Amino acid sequence: MKLIFAIINNDDSHSVSNALTQSGFQATKLASTGGFLMSGNTTFLLCADDSRVNDIIEIIRGNSKKRKQFVPNAASFSSSGDSDGGGSGYSSFPVEVSVGGATIFVTNIERFEKV
Repeated sequence: MKLIFAIINNDDSHSVSNALTQSGFQATKLASTGGFLMSGNTTFLLCADDSRVNDIIEIIRGNSKKRKQFVPNAASFSSSGDSDGGGSGYSSFPVEVSVGGATIFVTNIERFEKV
């Protein structure tokens, strides 16, 4: 038996959940937050026989997409053209990053009970 942790962007969580349910898999969903962009995610916990792990991963892969997003980035600059030896300031400009997709962890289960 395996325990699968799948961290999915909130934009994809509904389609992943529906696809898993339609394929007969049960999952526990937890609200989570990504550390880099501090954006909303859903973490799915699934228990499955070893032979079904690849089926679950393919369902997740087929229903979670990477996408590009612009996020603000603060960068400092100094101006050497000032007569007093230079000033400094900050400029904020958007940076394109890749978001979405899925992060999946598969671990062994020592014991599993459903009571």
